[in-house]
Amino acid sequence: MSSGSVPMFGFLLKNVFHGRRFIRASSIYMLFYNDPSISRLSNSLRFFETSSQSHSQSFTSSYLINKFGFSQESALKLSKRVLLKTPEKPDSVISFFEEKGFSKTQTKTLVTKCPRILASSVKNLSPKWEFFLSRGFSSPDLAKYLTKFPSCLTLSLDKQLIPSFNLLSNLVQSDGKAVTVLQCCPFIIRCDVNSYVTPNFNILLENGVPRSNIIKTFHFHPSTFLCDSDCFKEVVKLVKERGSNPLKLKFLDAVVVVRQNSKSNWESKYDVYKKWGLSEEQIWEAFLKYPSVMEASKDKIAKTMEFLVNTMGIQPSTIANQGRVIRVNLEKIIVPRCLFVQDLISNGLAIKFTLCSLFEASEKYFLNKFVYRFKDKESELLKLYKQKVDVAAGGKYKTQRQRSPWRFR
Repeated sequence: MSSGSVPMFGFLLKNVFHGRRFIRASSIYMLFYNDPSISRLSNSLRFFETSSQSHSQSFTSSYLINKFGFSQESALKLSKRVLLKTPEKPDSVISFFEEKGFSKTQTKTLVTKCPRILASSVKNLSPKWEFFLSRGFSSPDLAKYLTKFPSCLTLSLDKQLIPSFNLLSNLVQSDGKAVTVLQCCPFIIRCDVNSYVTPNFNILLENGVPRSNIIKTFHFHPSTFLCDSDCFKEVVKLVKERGSNPLKLKFLDAVVVVRQNSKSNWESKYDVYKKWGLSEEQIWEAFLKYPSVMEASKDKIAKTMEFLVNTMGIQPSTIANQGRVIRVNLEKIIVPRCLFVQDLISNGLAIKFTLCSLFEASEKYFLNKFVYRFKDKESELLKLYKQKVDVAAGGKYKTQRQRSPWRFR
């Protein structure tokens, strides 16, 4: 190869990396493709790059194993997402998080989710930490938030974090509420709030929903609003046409639950209720009264209906009329309390109650009403109740349908 070839090769690289037409560059490259000196240079560059990368990956794996106790397999996977050359930078990042109150578990979780954090500079991380503290996060809550969504720390402070937080704060009308929104939906900080949330706020306002109710719902269910406005409009229309009052907070509860369910999920839950003889009208009536009847999983609905109807002999219509009970824990609350009260009724200790009052009462209130009120039988009943709790915990409650009548107000 002549001495003029190297300058020509430099001209080729300049053309490629400066964005000129690739055809022009490649045609020049082909003139020298078979030149031995160029081939040797190219192979040397590839070997150097591969060798350097392999060394960095090996160091990264060793660092992750020694510093966090990762398995060799996990460390190898993580090392493909970040390359560390020396321990100084990752050591300083780890020290930064330790100084901010992160536990070892939190730091390891953070690194697992976003290993490239270890390649960050403390100079870049510190202003972001201080920003969140200045807007209402406590240090422990901020550590929890960043452990859930460490990628937040890779976003630009000026271009993403500050503008997004300000938009959220304006929507919910306080920094404190914006903090709660982030805790409920960590990734919303990187979303285009103006393109998704704001239009959906407006759809609700146009349908007569009070702004205060919208803010309250968004406060605790922000992900509900992160969807295409056409889709959101259809959900609102459905709930409204079914007869829910937009002025009531329950209207938005229904919107939230409909948004949480895919069409297939909704239909499968619908079919479970229909299996027990409930009509379409009864199911919708129950849903609009207690949206939680469609919030529980299909499996949870099926097991609860099975126990209440087949084991306890309660009418499906009664359950639908007090639909909140579907969300109550089956093994810890519904089963032991049902079996216990069933025994009380069988033994002539009649007590008036509703399903909701039976299942939604605190443990203290339940014991006061159903155990301690019978002074002469207190110890006996308490022992009986504990037996029912043990039976429920062991899953041995699938008995024959009870014949003792339940009495509801």
